[in-house]
Amino acid sequence: MFEAGKFEDMRNYCIKLLEKNPNDLMALQNSALSLLNLEKFTEAISYCDKVLEENNFDIYALTIKIHALENLKKYQEILDCCETILSRNKDDVWALNTSGLALNQLSRFREAIEFYDKTLRIDEKNLTALMNKAISLGFLGDYQNAIKYYDNAQMIDPSIKELAIAKSREFAKLGLEDEVFLAAQGVLIKDMEKIKSDAKKNKCSVFHQFCQLEFEEHEAKRKSIK
Repeated sequence: MFEAGKFEDMRNYCIKLLEKNPNDLMALQNSALSLLNLEKFTEAISYCDKVLEENNFDIYALTIKIHALENLKKYQEILDCCETILSRNKDDVWALNTSGLALNQLSRFREAIEFYDKTLRIDEKNLTALMNKAISLGFLGDYQNAIKYYDNAQMIDPSIKELAIAKSREFAKLGLEDEVFLAAQGVLIKDMEKIKSDAKKNKCSVFHQFCQLEFEEHEAKRKSIK
């Protein structure tokens, strides 16, 4: 039923199970899951709490509760749930990142960064931590370091177009017009200096140098196909 997206049917089935046994753990968990998907977030939390009364560390119930709390924008309660998870496993990357995201929403950016740093010590290529640390740094006015973290994330997954836009926005705050343009085109920091240097050598704008580079790359690909 879950795979088919039949959440109302799933909920009704769980109701029948709970009529027979009000303490049926799986029925309580799946009731919470169905209610989450039906966007009945407060009800979903009530079922999670029933599970957590029996087992305060039930990861399934804590995870569903956190998702419901996110929709209700109850960020302090999310932090409490994450703290429970991390008390059992201090290296739970999902809980670390979720704590950081909640702290961002509470404008507690320095604290958020501490959680992203913990994630990055475990997994230096974690995109969620890299991107959201960049966001936190930007809010703190540390635009240079925000740019570096956006750039690191972009190297890992250049298909995320929002990274180029965000990086360009941070360069704009520094008043670096050439970098604003290059970043918006998806150019990495390591490639920017060469483009700027070539533009100076060729006595043209960075815009024209970039267009020439794009043209040359296009021509090289076209010739390689023939």
